[in-house]
Amino acid sequence: MGHLDLDAAIHDRPPWNAGQNVGPKRPRRRRDIWAIRFCLDEHKRIRDRALFDLAIDSKLRAWDLVKLRIGNLVIGGPIRNRATVIQQKTCRPIQFEIMAETRSTLERWLERRGGKLSDFVFPSMIDYVSHLNTRQYARLNGLATVTLTGVIQCLQLR
Repeated sequence: MGHLDLDAAIHDRPPWNAGQNVGPKRPRRRRDIWAIRFCLDEHKRIRDRALFDLAIDSKLRAWDLVKLRIGNLVIGGPIRNRATVIQQKTCRPIQFEIMAETRSTLERWLERRGGKLSDFVFPSMIDYVSHLNTRQYARLNGLATVTLTGVIQCLQLR
């Protein structure tokens, strides 16, 4: 069921996405990524740095990333070079490579965090047994974008 062309209320209403960017976001530039990493290191936010690095390396969706278990990334003692995760949306296994810098960040985080192979890599801020939920992850992701302007200002002061 459509609207009448003669209805004045329909023509006066602006589109819901007027003035907004529509479509996929452009990828972050390499210098922006390094600036965010620098900021997270400077503020000693090990968990956020590990989460940020793993998100970039894996390119997983947020709900797949927060549900990673320690056993998915660790075999015996060291962290794997490649990990395989079954995506929730497509139910297909996705294999990704974990770069050396991300492995060292994850090692620092897992040493600090502790836990068993069946525990989540990134536990919830509220309940330590469950995983970090996607809302908390989005808050961290938004924080990384916001801190980017702060990092640029911080770099200009030095």
